[in-house]
Amino acid sequence: MRLYRTGEVAKKLGVSKMTVLRWIKSGKLKAHRIGKEYRVPESEILRILEGKLPDKVVIYARVSSRDQKEDLERQVEYIKNYCSSKGYQVAKIITDVSSGLNENRRGLKQLFKLVESGEITKVVITLRDRLTRFGFRYLEQYFNSHGVEIEVIFDDDKKTPEKELVEDLLAIVTSFAGKLYGMRSHKKKRLVEAVKNALRDD
Repeated sequence: MRLYRTGEVAKKLGVSKMTVLRWIKSGKLKAHRIGKEYRVPESEILRILEGKLPDKVVIYARVSSRDQKEDLERQVEYIKNYCSSKGYQVAKIITDVSSGLNENRRGLKQLFKLVESGEITKVVITLRDRLTRFGFRYLEQYFNSHGVEIEVIFDDDKKTPEKELVEDLLAIVTSFAGKLYGMRSHKKKRLVEAVKNALRDD
């Protein structure tokens, strides 16, 4: 019977190496210890593949303010249809109405708990900035370390660096203006519009 390294097992099962190691330690996956490494029998890989459950996903959608409620509903509906077409089993729908710069979002905290619990395999979002305005790669790496993949429907890698910089600047101005004057105040709206106009003039 052939024995596989944990990295090979991860590729065959479509999970991270960390997940394979966690399964071995929890007894979900039987393995032989050889020195400091583990080797997994082929029969164990086949057993997991045969009984593999469909992806259990969390839908995450976010908008910055309450007057974007319709956009939030559209996001959720679009992701639901996308998941259905892919055959994903939706475990939970999480939404936030908050800035992408806010790290204390209630929905985001809930998402972290689900990722850490090992109950889900995938998080589906429309765009990267729905999850976070900055530091997406760090979040992706952290989720992956728990065996959870982030699936982004629309590729925003095609944005020019200039466009991305403008969007980041507007996000920062909007967030700080909201904290200074209140998210729904006229002062905040005037400041954001002034910055937008200044950027257009350039």
